[in-house]
Amino acid sequence: MATNDSISAVNPKPERVVDSAKVWTTLITNTDYLSGLLTLDYSLKRAGSKYPLVALYTDSFPTEGHAALDARGIPKKSIPYLLPSTAKDFSNDPRFYDCWSKLTPFSLVEYERVIQLDSDMLCLQNMDELMDIPLDGASEAGQGKRVFAASHACVCNPLKKPHYPRDWIPENCAFTSQHGEPEKAQVEGAPSTAGLAMPNGGLQVVVPSAEAYGMISKALGSEATTAYEFSDQSLLGDVFNGRWVGIPYIYNALKTLRWKGVHDAIWRDNKVKNVHYILSPKPWDESDDDKRKEGRDESNQWWWDIHEKRLAEEQEKGIKDGF
Repeated sequence: MATNDSISAVNPKPERVVDSAKVWTTLITNTDYLSGLLTLDYSLKRAGSKYPLVALYTDSFPTEGHAALDARGIPKKSIPYLLPSTAKDFSNDPRFYDCWSKLTPFSLVEYERVIQLDSDMLCLQNMDELMDIPLDGASEAGQGKRVFAASHACVCNPLKKPHYPRDWIPENCAFTSQHGEPEKAQVEGAPSTAGLAMPNGGLQVVVPSAEAYGMISKALGSEATTAYEFSDQSLLGDVFNGRWVGIPYIYNALKTLRWKGVHDAIWRDNKVKNVHYILSPKPWDESDDDKRKEGRDESNQWWWDIHEKRLAEEQEKGIKDGF
């Protein structure tokens, strides 16, 4: 497929929905993650970000979801639901079906920079500096050495999920390579070639270009996707192998890294800028009655504290839609 055709298929109207050349984006396909998205948006604003969050929604996003975004003034853009041409079975992890659509930011050529965030994230400190870290310009056409930036995927498999690849072990994890220099790990990411060389798709710092997205589109149309066990991040790690920038864990602090015996050797609560609530249950799946239950993951309480501040402010504004 030609590059321009690839762009027009996924971004037929490359028009800005906000007056900013740089934006945060997050994917939303249903209301299951809507409380997460709303609290993410609130946390970015609370941290003083000068850049807006744009919700990228698919056709499956319902009317009540749109009303919730509109009530809070969160800008949005319609995108197609991306899937590879060769079907991939994710019955063990159905969440990965949605993850292909997180590749869309590479096609948003109306912006100079897009930072894709998962909706199950919480911004604790301003991280606007990500909008300015050195990356290849669009003129590099996806051929340079700094195509995008991301933190590594943790390949420790701490929950010992049996369907995960056999090489997903602590010895092969990029974060393990940083245990000996914890202070350095707060400010430098492991090289993109470290460990299994796979980025985590939760946060991607992207300079959109027709050519880079064309390379992604070509991969989506090939049978290579049948080998991508982790959808978008497997594809990115393959197509741009060794040509992306590893950034510190603090920008995509997977909650499991904090667990004793995983990567608590490098985790520092006061350094973390953005928590990623991977795996289930999500904080918003907990009820108000049990959110402080003894033994609950402490990081979930961080989410509840900010979520409750959001709800209190919204109630004062008359927003009481249950999200």
